[in-house]
Amino acid sequence: MFVQLKTGYDTDRGPSWIGWVDFSRSWGTAYFRGRTLRRTTGLYDANFHDVGTGEEFWLSGPRRDRADTRYGPLPPEIEPAAATAYRAFLDGAPLPGRENG
Repeated sequence: MFVQLKTGYDTDRGPSWIGWVDFSRSWGTAYFRGRTLRRTTGLYDANFHDVGTGEEFWLSGPRRDRADTRYGPLPPEIEPAAATAYRAFLDGAPLPGRENG
């Protein structure tokens, strides 16, 4: 998944990561780097918030064209545990778990 911190940064300028995210069965809660992120609606530029800190995040699938951040000055940090799967995805393989669509 692509994850970007939105709180405290101008549009698409917060730090971002490509890494594994675990979701609850309902997909309403995500777990990333020890954080519990809850799905949120009605926010300007975020779709999840940290239940502990209130910080806002954007979560989405990664893009093959690497244009995950529209205006960000830096590319996302690739977590080592996800690097092999991410490279395969960039080379045309489906995302893990999406092999059948």
